[in-house]
Amino acid sequence: MNNKPDLRLIIVSGLSGSGKSIALSTLEDEGFYCVDNLPLSLLPDFSRRMLDQGINIYPSIAVGIDARSGPRDLQNFDAIIAEVKQLPIKIDILYLKAELNTLFKRFSDTRRRHPLTKRGIPLSEAIEIENSLLTGIANDADLTLDTTHTNIHQFRSIIKERLVTQQTSSGLSLLFQSFGFKHGSPTDSDFVFDVRCLPNPHWESGLRALTGQDPEVIQFLQSYEVVERMFQQIADFIDSWIPEFEAQNRYYLTVSIGCTGGQHRSVYLAETLCRHFSEKRENVSLRHREMD
Repeated sequence: MNNKPDLRLIIVSGLSGSGKSIALSTLEDEGFYCVDNLPLSLLPDFSRRMLDQGINIYPSIAVGIDARSGPRDLQNFDAIIAEVKQLPIKIDILYLKAELNTLFKRFSDTRRRHPLTKRGIPLSEAIEIENSLLTGIANDADLTLDTTHTNIHQFRSIIKERLVTQQTSSGLSLLFQSFGFKHGSPTDSDFVFDVRCLPNPHWESGLRALTGQDPEVIQFLQSYEVVERMFQQIADFIDSWIPEFEAQNRYYLTVSIGCTGGQHRSVYLAETLCRHFSEKRENVSLRHREMD
């Protein structure tokens, strides 16, 4: 008996200005049938209608749902999603967010109005209200992305790599991400490992301008037993816990490796971990936040 779902549905939600429109347009370019700003209460009927169309026409759909659905619908989010899950549909919930200052700048640059700004409500208060309204969706998200440090091209690439690739292969999608603590800690990670305790190539004048991808830096870091021990213990930890995530039907796992600047140690370890897990798993990807 074939228990494969007839349809794949991605719910795209999040704060205004965080990239929902870009995510939907990227998915549409990849062959998804996309609808923006669908009232949440209409989602079950919409899903049944899409199933009636026949899976050969629209095997994958993406729906944008945000605070404009209103408090009543959003408070019933769990019940509405439970109704949709009774259908032969695989559901992924993508939640997007960004830091407050970044959202301010994006609204200023584009001169767009926040959908909740009316009757003199300031932008900061509108974002706070929106964040509160979307708490239920954020808590149930399968994948959360913080777009603070990504431009449009990087963001499109992340959407395609993490959501479109997942469409054509099975199993948990595993992302290793390097970053620099001095640029802010990532808020969209399942695990964050701090590797600032390791020997720092930055203090070697001949290595300072290089990265963890360069042979000279790789050789420097490989010469220390403590670096190999850090890699092995992180790898063992992830190895031991992946089955538990998969048992809970988790489809996405983000592991972030941080050093001071996100250039040497975190890059080397993220690369090494990605190669290690790529040898035995599908859907393993890599991102260098500060270098991208």
